[in-house]
Amino acid sequence: MVDVESDGQIPGDYSMISLGAVIVDEALDKTFYGRLKPISEQWQPEALAVSGHTREETLQFDDPKEVMQDFAKWIKENSKGRPVFISDNNGFDWMFVCWYFHHFLKENPFGHSSQNLGSMYKGLIKDTFKNFKHLRKTKHTHHPVDDAKGNAEALLTMKKELGLKISLK
Repeated sequence: MVDVESDGQIPGDYSMISLGAVIVDEALDKTFYGRLKPISEQWQPEALAVSGHTREETLQFDDPKEVMQDFAKWIKENSKGRPVFISDNNGFDWMFVCWYFHHFLKENPFGHSSQNLGSMYKGLIKDTFKNFKHLRKTKHTHHPVDDAKGNAEALLTMKKELGLKISLK
């Protein structure tokens, strides 16, 4: 489960400023957290404000290439087979993670696809007007590890209590 915070709507023009991930298993204790220095002079104060960081703080964050290398290593060490990228809003989170992997490392360990947690839930309960967010236990704080963990908790509930057929190995 992956979550991203950024300082604007699209990668390249704007920057991913933090990245969180958790391996979805019963313990939810294998996490990754990276804070990335901006790659662009452009940024939107209202987008950045969601993360709780200032522009000055983000300018002190880590080199994006190093963070993506560390993330790729973490994925490899904690996954069996091809890892699956799942997020609450995969249209947004995937766009940044995929762009950063290809831009900095020339490859994406997740391949070419991602899964949307909200869509899984809607299909599972057969209602496109419902959302899964009530299944989270960890508060949604806009810290990407907290948010990824809450979404992982929701996925585990969907599997255990609602019968979602998914392999978490």
